[in-house]
Amino acid sequence: MSIINVKNLTFRYDGSLNNVFEDVSFNIDTDWKLGLIGRNGKGKTTFLKLLLEEYEYKGTITKSVEFDYFPFEVKNKERMAIEIVNEIAPSVEDWQIIKELNLLNTDAEILYRNFNLLSGGEQIKILLISLFLKGNNFLLIDEPTNHLDMETRNNLVEYLNKKKGFILVSHDRNFLDKVVDHIISINNTNIDIQKGNFSSWQENKDRQDNFELTQNEKLRKDISRLEIASKNTANWSDKIEKTKYNTTNSGSSVDRGYIGHQSAKMMKRSKVLERRIDKAIEEKSSLLNNVDRNDSLKIVPLESRKNPLVLAEKLQINYNNKAIFNQVSFEVNNGDRVAIVGKNGAGKSSILKLILKKSNIDSKNTNDFVLVEKAEYTGTLKVANDLKISYVSQSTEYIKGNLKEFAKQYEVEESIFKAMLIKMGFSNSEFDKDIKQMSEGQKKKILIAKSISEQANLYIWDEPLNYIDILTRIQIEEAILKYKPTIIFVEHDETFINKIATKVVQLKQIQ
Repeated sequence: MSIINVKNLTFRYDGSLNNVFEDVSFNIDTDWKLGLIGRNGKGKTTFLKLLLEEYEYKGTITKSVEFDYFPFEVKNKERMAIEIVNEIAPSVEDWQIIKELNLLNTDAEILYRNFNLLSGGEQIKILLISLFLKGNNFLLIDEPTNHLDMETRNNLVEYLNKKKGFILVSHDRNFLDKVVDHIISINNTNIDIQKGNFSSWQENKDRQDNFELTQNEKLRKDISRLEIASKNTANWSDKIEKTKYNTTNSGSSVDRGYIGHQSAKMMKRSKVLERRIDKAIEEKSSLLNNVDRNDSLKIVPLESRKNPLVLAEKLQINYNNKAIFNQVSFEVNNGDRVAIVGKNGAGKSSILKLILKKSNIDSKNTNDFVLVEKAEYTGTLKVANDLKISYVSQSTEYIKGNLKEFAKQYEVEESIFKAMLIKMGFSNSEFDKDIKQMSEGQKKKILIAKSISEQANLYIWDEPLNYIDILTRIQIEEAILKYKPTIIFVEHDETFINKIATKVVQLKQIQ
């Protein structure tokens, strides 16, 4: 065990007016398993890069272990996987490598295949075991679960539970709850560390936010009441002071000393009230700084007069005359929220694209997806005529320009589209920014905002939550539950599926 000490860390990007981090200090025990959370764009990856000393910063970071970052770029991917492991951890023996793979429920035969021929999940496993085998290091693991199916995620859970000494960036609440023992949260004004998993952190955060909201409202009312009292007291003092040089009805002079005393007393009381106002304002200003806006997203679905919207009976998709999953039957009716689940490569996205192809949707509105032209299917697949469909693709590579140009290209109401983005954490300063320069999480939010800004009979979403922060995931869930759009989707976030799906279609891959 050793300590990583961060003291007075301050950083901002060249050309930026605002600091990403300002005077941040904390300690990390290298035995901890920390989950790093925060809104997209808050600086999670930046923070990891600062620990790696890839950027210049003010302050100090001291440690007695080496930091290693996942994922990292593999040079010459045509080598066998075993060669890459030996390059990263040259002192380990083959039995140690096989032991690590067994912990991931993975056959050792993948070691003797070219790295570039491995699946995404297999590549992640090879890189992770290499870093853990290296030793004397503290791992910075950046979003390892994107695009991974639930079975592979569960393998990673079991593996990481047997390890210690890492910071894990993930937006999967279920994954965090099962893996980490501390949460490090990047807030609006600070970085906070708490013992526990995501659920315990969220409970504490909600309790603190509710306390601050209640205290803020109490102080607001107190300030208003004190301001009225102070103003009235000052007015009374002025009125009393003006009577000092008057005369009584009998013509005799008033007691100026008594009146002056009363006026001074009232003025003193007014000053006391002003000090109480200043103190309340100061206390109020310290509240709500880390309370995230959780504005509700809005979806305006269209109900179709037709039912079902989609009907599949004994459906199988074939590539090169070979079926990729066992026959499935399902239907999508108005109000249904259908999740398609299964292993990577089982054909989940292929079903969505086949539905789009059968619907004859305008290619402009499909976000430039590639249809399954080389695939054939058996069984029945029917899609109702004249459906308005809104589609979110896995890929964000094709989107370009700024937000105004994007809204115009896809014919969505710009004001509504931008309003949804603001609710998901965008700032006005990002509206003229080139989309290509945005993070993957921000790009994904653009696709989600476009889709929920469209009125549609059917929403088809292909892994919509990849790279999306937890708070935005919760907003999307709440909007779906409130407005009840008809939706068919592929997603690996188990919490999201459990909360919103009314039907689950399980694909069983044919080996």
